[in-house]
Amino acid sequence: MRSGSIPGARGRVLPMTLLGDPVLHAPCEEVTEFGPELERLVEDMFATMYAARGVGLAANQVGRALRVFVYDCPDDEDERHLGHVVNPRLVSADGIPLRGPEGCLSLPGLEAGVERYDEAVVEGYTVDGDRVRLPGTGFFARCLQHECDHLDGRVYVDHLSGWRRSRVRRKIAKAPWGG
Repeated sequence: MRSGSIPGARGRVLPMTLLGDPVLHAPCEEVTEFGPELERLVEDMFATMYAARGVGLAANQVGRALRVFVYDCPDDEDERHLGHVVNPRLVSADGIPLRGPEGCLSLPGLEAGVERYDEAVVEGYTVDGDRVRLPGTGFFARCLQHECDHLDGRVYVDHLSGWRRSRVRRKIAKAPWGG
């Protein structure tokens, strides 16, 4: 991404991968080639995330099994966090575990209370290969954990149990995309 450009402004909206697609349920591959193709993917992911009105998007949500995610997410103090991470690693998830509403662009229209830590740190790289470290609190910490889960082949429903899981599974079965 060029410095100073609006993320996604030059991108194209990609089709969203929905729950049930195998690419969402398998760990993603490390990115080994940095360059124009990766930059295009990140631009397209921003465009797709904004078109879907999301706050984060992992590459496997657009059918690419690569360890990349983008985000434009506030924390609990309403500070905006905007960027992308290539080959992210969740190096810590700590603090207080809080149950909060969580949705996903790959499960459109659904939401459930998911327990996540209120602090998280992700380390990785930019599309230029520069190291990046992202500490997050509150809602942004939830976003970081959610997107890292995607890249490990998990969706938020995998964190649910009991009646919460049953309720979401029933809603998925009734959803037009859930079949």
